[in-house]
Amino acid sequence: MSVVEQYARAHIVTDADLVEEEQNAVPVVLRYDPDDDPRAVRVGLPGTHEWTIARALLEQGLRAPAGSGEVRVWPCGRVQAIVEFHSAQGVSVVQFESKTLLRFLRRTYTATAQPVSN
Repeated sequence: MSVVEQYARAHIVTDADLVEEEQNAVPVVLRYDPDDDPRAVRVGLPGTHEWTIARALLEQGLRAPAGSGEVRVWPCGRVQAIVEFHSAQGVSVVQFESKTLLRFLRRTYTATAQPVSN
């Protein structure tokens, strides 16, 4: 199976101090490796911040608020989605365009689709 990696831009709202360029849209890497964990996706934020979250949680959160604990996802209006990460260092709120996350999820399911043999 193949790894799916998609680059996106997102807005980060955090309770930590940000430098000026981090207040604008920042590059984010969405990654899915079915050989590593077929039920999880990774969200790579600028710097060394990478979060692993359940693929099902990301999908559910695009339709209605989902999650608890360290990661929460919910729709924000008709075209955006919020992913909220909690850690000992604080809370980071990442705002994506929903279509970006949907496109990524579709690609992950295509990558894991098993060919039908006759």
